[in-house]
Amino acid sequence: MGGNQFRFKQFTILQDRCGMKVGTDGTLLGAWVDISGAEKILDIGTGTGLIALMLAQRSPQRWGKLSPVNIDAVEIDINSSIQARENVERSPWSNRVKVENYSIQKYTDICQKRYDLIVSNPPFFENASKAAKKARTVARHTDFLSQVDLLQAVVKLLSETGKLAVIYPVEQAQNFQKRAEYFGLFCQRKLDVKPMPEIPTKRILMELSKKKLPLQENSLTIEAKQYIYTPEFITLIKDFYLKY
Repeated sequence: MGGNQFRFKQFTILQDRCGMKVGTDGTLLGAWVDISGAEKILDIGTGTGLIALMLAQRSPQRWGKLSPVNIDAVEIDINSSIQARENVERSPWSNRVKVENYSIQKYTDICQKRYDLIVSNPPFFENASKAAKKARTVARHTDFLSQVDLLQAVVKLLSETGKLAVIYPVEQAQNFQKRAEYFGLFCQRKLDVKPMPEIPTKRILMELSKKKLPLQENSLTIEAKQYIYTPEFITLIKDFYLKY
C-alpha cells in the first residue's frame, strides 16, 4: 500500500503529507476492533485518519438516523493532522469525526471526556535508526509516544467500562500486556496475525479493559500463498478494500 492516495469502498485517503501511509496494521485494527456499545471513541495517533474513518463507516445507523457515535482523533504531527482533517471532510462522516493537532499528553491534560473505546496503532521502534523525515520518525518511533505514555493517557481517558485496542509486533505486544496490567488494564481479546502459514506471528491485536475477563484468543493468516488472501482475511476487510 502506498502512493499519494489510497481508495477504499466508501472513502479515499490522501497521504502525501503524512509520515505514515495506509498499511495493513491500521486496516486490520480498524476492521477487527469491537465497537459494539461505543458512542465516544478516541483514535490516538490517527495519522491519515484511516482508523477513525473505518470506525465511522462501521458505526451502525439507528432508527433510520445517523449513528450517535462520535469519534475524536488526535495527531501530534501538524501536516498529518491537516491532511487527516481533509480526509474526514471528504468522507461521508465529517459530522461525526473530529481531528485535533495535539500530543496525547497535552490532549489528556485538557480533555474532559471519558471514552467507551480508545484505539491506537502506536509507534513501536525503540533505539533504532531514525528516518530522514521527522514526520516519519514521529510516526514510527516511541520518542514521542512510549508505551508508558500511552497507558498513562488511556487510564485517565477511558471510562470504567471502556476498552483499549492496539496493534504491536510480538515482542512489543508482550511487553505492553505486562505494562498494562501494572496500570490496571487487562487483555480480554487477542488476535495473532501471521503473514503466511509458514511464517511465524508478526503482529498481535489486543483489546484491554479495566475488568479482568476470560481471554478470547484467535489467530489470522493473511495470505494462503503469495497474493492469495485467505477467506478469513477477506471476510475481515471486504467492507473496505475495493477488490473484494
